[in-house]
Amino acid sequence: MKTENKILTLTFDFSLDIIGLYKILTEQKEYVISKQLLRSATSIGANVEEGNAAQTKKDFIAKMSIASKEARETKYWLRLLDKSKLVPLDYSTYLTTIEHIINIITKIVKTSQTA
Repeated sequence: MKTENKILTLTFDFSLDIIGLYKILTEQKEYVISKQLLRSATSIGANVEEGNAAQTKKDFIAKMSIASKEARETKYWLRLLDKSKLVPLDYSTYLTTIEHIINIITKIVKTSQTA
């Protein structure tokens, strides 16, 4: 029996949440930052998924490192939306989740580099 890969599930679910947020933002006529957010946030899970199928340890670390960078970029866009009040919403859940994702991916990369 195969066990659930928690980071795959977490990043996929986060992507779905961001797609929902993107819809809200575009309905409020915020197109530029919302598009950047959508791209970086959905890229996290895509790179984790690719890393999960990596053929080598080096490839795995590279994909997870990209996922880490995309997660940090996503955090930036979320913080910018939150502080700018372009679309006044409560972004705290998204910010908490992305911080959690960053912490997990950082730990995965560091552990993989030393193992």
